Amino acid sequence: MASDEGTVRVDSWIWAVRLTKTRSLAASACRAGHVRVNGERVKPAHAVRSGDEVRLYHVGRERIVVVSRIVRKRVGAAVAAECFVDNSPPPPPREEVAAVPQRDRGAGRPTKRDRRELERLHNR
Repeated sequence: MASDEGTVRVDSWIWAVRLTKTRSLAASACRAGHVRVNGERVKPAHAVRSGDEVRLYHVGRERIVVVSRIVRKRVGAAVAAECFVDNSPPPPPREEVAAVPQRDRGAGRPTKRDRRELERLHNR
């Protein structure tokens, strides 16, 4: 299941340690330039070794991790936490992230009063 020697593809490792939900999301992030290994942009097939620094920009935040163990297959959350050292900045507090108001489906066009309330919320 896990080994401590050798290399593994960066997209596979990112998925295996649960930094992304799917391997295809990890590969897409690599192709888009959102993954850096030791400061260099990499393709999905780039080899990752123990001790490498992986920077991943995903879901609106940057994750900075140092590879401490190579895994080839997806592992549980407890084992995944042992496979890297997380040096990421803390996520922003929930209060700073503004919730986007949504109308109920089928509610029709907003009334003039609704529109004014939405503009008041956006212009805080």
